[in-house]
Amino acid sequence: MHAAVLHTVGTAPRYEEFPEPVTSDKDREAIVHVHAASLKPIDKQLTSGSHYASRRELPCVCGSDGVGHLDDGQRVFFGGPRLPHGAMAERTVVPRALTFPVPANVSDETAAALPNPGVSAWLSLAYRAKLVEGENVLILGATGVTGKLAVKIAKLLGAARVVAAGRNQQALGTLHGLGADATISLALPETELREAFLREAGQSGFQVVIDYVWGRPTELSLAAITRREFAVIQSETRFVQVGESAASTITLPAAVLRSTALTILGTAGIPPGNVLFEAFEQVMAHAAKGELYIDTERVPLADIENAWQRDQSGRRLVIITRPD
Repeated sequence: MHAAVLHTVGTAPRYEEFPEPVTSDKDREAIVHVHAASLKPIDKQLTSGSHYASRRELPCVCGSDGVGHLDDGQRVFFGGPRLPHGAMAERTVVPRALTFPVPANVSDETAAALPNPGVSAWLSLAYRAKLVEGENVLILGATGVTGKLAVKIAKLLGAARVVAAGRNQQALGTLHGLGADATISLALPETELREAFLREAGQSGFQVVIDYVWGRPTELSLAAITRREFAVIQSETRFVQVGESAASTITLPAAVLRSTALTILGTAGIPPGNVLFEAFEQVMAHAAKGELYIDTERVPLADIENAWQRDQSGRRLVIITRPD
């Protein structure tokens, strides 16, 4: 079979032949006949060596999830291919527990591209931050693919006010249409950016912050909520750290933690199966109703090497593993 095969860390995969997958336990594993797999930042991180779960045994097939059908014909979204196999291949092998039925009216492209960022955003808001209806939310990095979905999902979950902060000015202008009540440009000078965070936080503050950027923008957002006097705490801020598109580290003054009711959380890897399945069902249900969507572009598997080098510009490239 053909696949996107990685031979050297830090290089693009090549379109070539790879051995067929075989199940080791048919009750626990399934062969998936792959239709499509999205090319995501995490896929590139895994092959570059920069991710904590980067590939160590080579050669291997790239791709962490996708959509396809099982031997019985059921169309599913899948994740967690058993190494050295991956999603960007004509066939792969995965745990049966990580296969999820896809609604009939959701296309292969959407089914391949939406779950990873959509479920991530849903889990960050509902599972990690435990967003409660009526709370205020700040999305740092709202102009990226996952950030846009987080804006919309926050509203679907009942957020009273969503403030979206991002660096892409053109994309920032579209976020009101997704439900953002206000936007902040992360390209502002630092003094102005800190003032913007203060202004939009207002008296009630942010009960939830979802952070896709880290680095200096995060430092300024935390500086804005740091109190300069003793005061009665009105509400807690649950800060969920998801990505590091601005930088991988921050400086965190002790005063931030001692003067505010701030809890910093990570995404904490893969949640329990029932939580993951419920999040997937919710995301797909909203996608089937047209309430959640993602911009995609189809790319044949044979063009994987060129696709790997491309700037995705706010959309997901979807690698098509079989002709129409």
